[in-house]
Amino acid sequence: MTSKTYAEFAGSHREAPRNATRIADVADDEPIEVSVYLKPRGGAQQVADLAEGRRAALAAQRATTHADDIRKITDFATAAGLTVAAVDPARRLVKLEGPAGKMQAAFRTKLSHYHDGQRQFRARSGKLHLPDDVLPVVQAVLGLDTRPAAQPHFLAHINAAAASGHLPNKVGEFYEFPKGVTGKDQCIALIELGGGFRDGDTQKAFDAMGLAPPRVIAVSVDHGTNKPSPDDGADGEVALDIQVAGGVAPGALIAVYFAPNTDAGFADAISAAVHDSTHKPGVISISWGSAETTWTQQAIDAMDSALQDAATVGVSVFVASGDNLATDSVSDGRVHVDFPASSPWAVGCGGTNIAASDGQIDRETVWNDGTTGTGGGISDSFGVPDFQKNTTLPNGVSSGKPGRGVPDVAGDAAPGTGYRVVVGGKMTVVGGTSAVAPLWAGLAALINERAARRIGFFLPTLYATPGLTREVTIGDNKPEGTALGYDAGRGWNACTGLGVPIGQALFDALVKPVPAS
Repeated sequence: MTSKTYAEFAGSHREAPRNATRIADVADDEPIEVSVYLKPRGGAQQVADLAEGRRAALAAQRATTHADDIRKITDFATAAGLTVAAVDPARRLVKLEGPAGKMQAAFRTKLSHYHDGQRQFRARSGKLHLPDDVLPVVQAVLGLDTRPAAQPHFLAHINAAAASGHLPNKVGEFYEFPKGVTGKDQCIALIELGGGFRDGDTQKAFDAMGLAPPRVIAVSVDHGTNKPSPDDGADGEVALDIQVAGGVAPGALIAVYFAPNTDAGFADAISAAVHDSTHKPGVISISWGSAETTWTQQAIDAMDSALQDAATVGVSVFVASGDNLATDSVSDGRVHVDFPASSPWAVGCGGTNIAASDGQIDRETVWNDGTTGTGGGISDSFGVPDFQKNTTLPNGVSSGKPGRGVPDVAGDAAPGTGYRVVVGGKMTVVGGTSAVAPLWAGLAALINERAARRIGFFLPTLYATPGLTREVTIGDNKPEGTALGYDAGRGWNACTGLGVPIGQALFDALVKPVPAS
């Protein structure tokens, strides 16, 4: 290994953790697992409505295409004294294990333990380095740094008794979700980076909705587990996702992918769900994220590639756009959008505030409570995608440059008029754009039940077809007392995208007649 020439891995640069105290160097014998993602080969793959067999076909194709790349990683690991723990060509993923001392030598980095007042984690600063023959085939090396990668985008109402929340299935009725379908034979994947669910909570919530509870299963990724705890605020996120997605599509299987809240855990959870040939999810809901500026380029690349894989195999992905208005909780006097909602392969989901009576929405505005509210804006990481080329997008408020507009769609998210869910045995009212992603995911499952093929990556159709959403034109996502943000208005806007769902219209437009056998 000493004879190899090393080079900087440009996309791997990290700053030292802020608001955290360095504790000590990582011991040389501390066990570490890393996820090495290989660069895609062959250029962008065509996106289309594809048959389920595509997952298997793609896996077989990549086993051949990446055979030499995998051999290079394996040889590198052997020379470095590391163990190849797993190889998954479909995901372009090689898992390596080994002691910290050898990991640091292999990637030419220094690891330390930090504490941020809540948790201890492992972190590094600077760039990683790779041998010259390995560098060209590697997209990302994730897992050396275990600092928290994302936040759940949900908010519990401070005074649940004063909140006028709605049961999740009633919210579906507000948006005219189609009747006579339940999501039967569909699977909705939920990505969770913490918390857990209780069967008793699920049963109580669905009793309140007058529905039989869906089948809910936990899928472990990178040793993540279903671990509910009264002290874990993420339990509310998990409950919200299950009860909203299942409330509008109670016939669907709900597969909850639990992973650590790290960049490796997040990327691995998405790629695991996309390529899961056992449960075969056709829809993925993600309610976690953080500002684009908090991610390394290698992590963005790995997750964006996994989301493109979802489009390739016909899986729709819905991602919450964040709950901290246009600044996305970054205190630098600039606007930011949330990732992975900003990926052009995901459907970004913004939030509204509704007033409803007699089973219908009387008024709907942008969700903005002054310090919290819907995220949205213009990406600094992604250019304008093809499906937005004919859409009038503003330039970024801070950058002055064009980019991918976030969100694409919206739905009820204000905690005061949010969703009645059961967490820890208690009914509470919860909001946040976290609720909008599973709401749209449930609608997609209803459509997939009747569609000849799964709707998959349907954003081009959504942007090109008027009348599938209802515009929300009142409000803004600027923090109180600032001009940092965007105003709502006609057409697409950076608060609520194209608008909220007209469920039956979407169903009618996206369901294709099944050919006679």
